[in-house]
Amino acid sequence: MHPSPRVLVHLCSVEDWRRAQRSGEHRPDSLGVRGFVHLSAPEQVHLPANRLYSGRGDLVLLHIDPEKLTDPVRWEPGVPTDPDAMLFPHLYGPLPLTAVTATAPYVPDDQGRFAPLVGDTPSG
Repeated sequence: MHPSPRVLVHLCSVEDWRRAQRSGEHRPDSLGVRGFVHLSAPEQVHLPANRLYSGRGDLVLLHIDPEKLTDPVRWEPGVPTDPDAMLFPHLYGPLPLTAVTATAPYVPDDQGRFAPLVGDTPSG
């Protein structure tokens, strides 16, 4: 059994988001390389953000309605340093813009670290 959050989130650069808006879908490099789009539950997004994007100030947090995704979402392990038994949602297809319900900047603190989300919004 896997979690069923009402909202999933995805991080991308402002430029990648602009490109997605022009094409109607988001196709990050991971889709071509690994076959899926990395998603997160709101309470876990800070983990990949700190691992992959520490210090970057050009990120957009996409809020996604899982019910509007047309390709499969599988909950799978992240990396060994993630908390025990934590699973992340992976979308096995492009992210359609019709599933994105909101966007927000996701910026690090003064030390370049990203904070966990409280509910569906950054805390701080």
